[in-house]
Amino acid sequence: MTYFYKLLVFKFLYLLVITQALGFTRITSFKEINKDPIDKNPPNIIIILIDDAGYIDFGFMGSKDLQTPNIDELAESGTVFTDAHVSATVCAPSRAGLITGRYQQRFGFEANGTGGIGLSDGVMTMADVFKENGYNTYALGKWHLGSDISDHPNQRGFDEFYGFLAGSRSYFPLVNPTKEKMLQHNGKWVIFDGYMTDVLGDQSVHYVEQNGEHPFFMYLAYNAVHTPMDAKAEDLEKYKSHPRQKLAAMTWSLDKNIGKLINKLEDLNLRENTLIYFLSDNGGAHNNLSSSGKLKGWKGNQFEAGHRVPFFISYPKLFPGGNHFKGLSSSLDIFTTSLAAANIKKPEHQILDGVDLLPYLTFKNIGDPHNVLFWRKLEQSGVRLGNFKTVRLDRFGVNLYNLNNDLEEEVNLAFSQNNILNKLEEVYMVWERQLIQPLWDEGDDWMDVTYHIHKRLLQNKEPMYKDIWDVGFRLNREYYQHN
Repeated sequence: MTYFYKLLVFKFLYLLVITQALGFTRITSFKEINKDPIDKNPPNIIIILIDDAGYIDFGFMGSKDLQTPNIDELAESGTVFTDAHVSATVCAPSRAGLITGRYQQRFGFEANGTGGIGLSDGVMTMADVFKENGYNTYALGKWHLGSDISDHPNQRGFDEFYGFLAGSRSYFPLVNPTKEKMLQHNGKWVIFDGYMTDVLGDQSVHYVEQNGEHPFFMYLAYNAVHTPMDAKAEDLEKYKSHPRQKLAAMTWSLDKNIGKLINKLEDLNLRENTLIYFLSDNGGAHNNLSSSGKLKGWKGNQFEAGHRVPFFISYPKLFPGGNHFKGLSSSLDIFTTSLAAANIKKPEHQILDGVDLLPYLTFKNIGDPHNVLFWRKLEQSGVRLGNFKTVRLDRFGVNLYNLNNDLEEEVNLAFSQNNILNKLEEVYMVWERQLIQPLWDEGDDWMDVTYHIHKRLLQNKEPMYKDIWDVGFRLNREYYQHN
């Protein structure tokens, strides 16, 4: 039996066992979809998900050199979250957590990529629930949650998919794209001219126009500003003297296209009753010139710059703009908050790890929506409890930080405040017992890189290499025995 067929058999048997053991209900067991919305005037819901954006790379987050006037205006119309986090530090698992409202480790989606497995068949998505409750559902842009037929957005609750399955691709047309990298509409290859960010922006406007007065849920997942650093000639010319020329040009295009969508909502008198989320899928990457300010680390590691992200919510019908919220929050909250806004009951037996943020946005609740948040990606993990946070590297050690006075994560308190460390470790172990083993890993090369980075940063040392293409990786690679 070939490796390919062994993998298929393993996938089928493993998912069968997990489905029965965890009591999953397959999506196909839904009742007949009711296209009459429960609420007579439910909100439209839009998630604008940016890719690999730096924490301070928008005007509303303090950027002085990147121009984002439309995004800044949208942020001003809502509430900016200053202590918001995603559930993973890399693209695919972060998206899995967001779209399901659950820690993705609960169903084995822990490493980057999709391992030829993707989303487990029994996992329910936001689109599944909103479609069942009468919403039109649209997914645009980067998917990165699996390329099998069972993982396709059209099989995961979305009426329409206009985007690509892969984790990255050129922003310009490809001559002979693979199934994963081709721009597609519901499985059919779309041949396009121009620039991907513009194409996705135009399509988001088109969906709003054709939707009419029916409520809709839109998952608008731009691949900007993920590599490759492709930008239009006119935007590069605009920023020809900028020290971060390509990033500035890509960000400018992103901002213009988000502006297009907001203007269309206003033109159609839909803006007031549209709940909009804006966030990055993880922290800025080390190779796209992004900036996270004084935060330590970058995409792919468990320090603050890996998972603390720019995040705001705007919903003019329910709460005013111009506010900042400093409570501990998560991308996992998006699912739960959206259900509350639409007056949809949580599906029976569905586990959601998020919190309804609406009482905090309307000033009915104060404080932290979450007292504790967790992260784990293979050999690296962390827990946040109040102002204290751990970063653990298997077989090396664990550091304890007090983010209240050390947001840069430079002072290790593990020895001086051992009682607090033990409390966080205890809380983490309780959470970890609820998880299943990862369904795939990232291969020895990438796992060696990630282990090296964490080991060096835990010691406040600069890593000798940051990816598998780095010259330092070839010359100074450290080999590790992985679990």
